[in-house]
Amino acid sequence: MHDVMYFLQQLINGLTVGSAYALIAIGYTMVYGIIGMINFAHGEIYMIGAYVSLIVITGLAVTSPAWIPLVLLVALICAIIVSSSMGWAVERIAYRPVRGQHRLIPLISAIGMSIFLQNYVHLAQGSRNIGFPLLIEGGISLGGGEDGTFQANLSYMQLTIFIVTLICMTGLSLFISRSKTGRACRAVSQDLKMSSLLGIDTNRIITATFVIGASLAAVAGLLLGMYYGSIDPLFGFIAGLKAFTAAVLGGIGSIPGAMLGGLVLGVAESFTSGYLSSEYKDVVSFGLLILILLFRPTGLLGKPEVEKI
Repeated sequence: MHDVMYFLQQLINGLTVGSAYALIAIGYTMVYGIIGMINFAHGEIYMIGAYVSLIVITGLAVTSPAWIPLVLLVALICAIIVSSSMGWAVERIAYRPVRGQHRLIPLISAIGMSIFLQNYVHLAQGSRNIGFPLLIEGGISLGGGEDGTFQANLSYMQLTIFIVTLICMTGLSLFISRSKTGRACRAVSQDLKMSSLLGIDTNRIITATFVIGASLAAVAGLLLGMYYGSIDPLFGFIAGLKAFTAAVLGGIGSIPGAMLGGLVLGVAESFTSGYLSSEYKDVVSFGLLILILLFRPTGLLGKPEVEKI
């Protein structure tokens, strides 16, 4: 019974972190699916979303006591506005001027933007870890004995992450499949030049892709900030690498693949921490990336890229 409950607990923990990884990974996979490039500043946008959320929560707590759901909603809206603005700025400054150049040039430009945003937050907020208040407390015990032994726990914070992720994924899927902009996104991902010839404003679609990815990263920033309890200027660097790994694992360019890759990566990390040691979780994460690149470069749900001539 103890082994079953422990396994269930690690599964819950893995799906929690994996859900947030999936939200961040969608930003990578959407940008790659549209313009065939990796936005390496995406992790910093996620980090900025977490900082904005914390600033808003702290400001509201200082000015006057407020209803917690309202505080979280205001913090989320502010984080989305700021992060989506950052996503727009990254596309306009780091990508659009060099979009037609060799692929290495936009890559270097994105890395430069990543370093700039890291250092900007470092100077503005300091390099120390900052505590992030857990506003959603309590949880549910799943099974176990009456004395509390052999119990798996599902916290309300974890449940919130699951629900918010499900809402975001469902909303994104409906947006991509049914909206006019979503159909344009799919057309541009199939053939950028032909979409432009058919009258689609490709610049607007590419910008919308960056903004949508940044908005989802802001949601993940608020959720993981509360879940981990602290943030720092490097908060987005490792998470960005993990999300990129999840995107490649699921199939870069595939939105369902990003979702699946995030969940697989989160569960793999959790089981590694639970059954081996937390020191090995990064080894397993990037080991999975190496294996996928060696044996299935297109990822779990990715398709081979067809060169258009």
